[in-house]
Amino acid sequence: MRDYGDAAKPLWTLEPGMIFLNHGSYGATPKKVLAEQAKWRGQLEEQPCRFINQIAPGAIRAAAADLAAFLGAEADDVVFVENTTQGINAILRSLPFQHGDEVVVVDHVYNAVRKTLDYVLERAGARLVVAPLGLPATPEAAVESLFAAVNARTRLILIDHIASVSAVVFPVANIAARASAHGIPVLVDGAHAPGMIDLDIPSLGVDYYVGNCHKWLCAPKGAAFLWARRERQASLHPTVISHDYLKGFTFEFDKVGTRDASAWLSVPAAIAFHKEMGGRALRARNHSVVTDAAVSLANSWKTKLGAPPSSFGAMATIALPDTLPADRASADALKAWLWANHRAEVHVMPFSGALWLRISVQAYNTAAECAALADLLPEAISALETA
Repeated sequence: MRDYGDAAKPLWTLEPGMIFLNHGSYGATPKKVLAEQAKWRGQLEEQPCRFINQIAPGAIRAAAADLAAFLGAEADDVVFVENTTQGINAILRSLPFQHGDEVVVVDHVYNAVRKTLDYVLERAGARLVVAPLGLPATPEAAVESLFAAVNARTRLILIDHIASVSAVVFPVANIAARASAHGIPVLVDGAHAPGMIDLDIPSLGVDYYVGNCHKWLCAPKGAAFLWARRERQASLHPTVISHDYLKGFTFEFDKVGTRDASAWLSVPAAIAFHKEMGGRALRARNHSVVTDAAVSLANSWKTKLGAPPSSFGAMATIALPDTLPADRASADALKAWLWANHRAEVHVMPFSGALWLRISVQAYNTAAECAALADLLPEAISALETA
């Protein structure tokens, strides 16, 4: 039996000699899941016509059913997409925005999503409203900032479940309940949520939810999903219109032309691996390791956390000492120096007038790896200051 209380023991291992504390960016796929993907690819190439036309449709629906069960949802309410950005594109491009309409987000919104909003809203003569929050932040402050920006022109609220830039877990159920009282639909960017936190999507009360399977669920790259309330599905269309246009929600998204669906079809294997690693116990272990580490690092550097520890999942943000310019060049230089000199991969970003370190903890990480950053970051900062 695995000891989830022992933060010194990784549950699976990566390449020796590497400190990889950036699982949140692109995930990491176990060999067992990659082997499952290889089997599906083998079937595709063995007889492409039979696979695409006869095997794939049922296999995709079966994989969607497994994923839906993991998400607490119904199979017919879940479709696959390549990534969260693609799924959000599909939703935003399907919505009938009009001149003068507004969409409200907080300033933690993911940059690719913000660019999508700029593109879609500009063409409709609509407007993006960015509610200020900054860092440090609390979920309660996020709700108040968000709804201070809501008015009679608001047609959609788009909120991260777990923000990439800050790692803050936002109270989407509370936001959805309050939005419902105003008659405003809610779209959730859940890129980081599946596999990081407990998730029952229908219970959240939101209208649309998009999430990645390749991040914390450790599926192959190119596996993500879109969930929508039943009454919202008829108006949704994929970003690629293909043979099954107007045949229904699942038909349209499942068949978008010739493609390699092996990442989608490997999601059940990723779910099984996640459960093998402990499921809820693993998620609790990762939260415990990362929050303990974040508090320790902030104390060591005499800085602050991006949010209270209870507002983090398996990622956390810590302010770096303010000795370098808080810009993208400094962030990129720190990341490059740490990798070149110590084979340490972490995420550093400028936000809200400071440089922030975001650490991610997955099953292969240990408390000792996190603790090593207490000395590595000051060393990197000092090296860049004297360069």
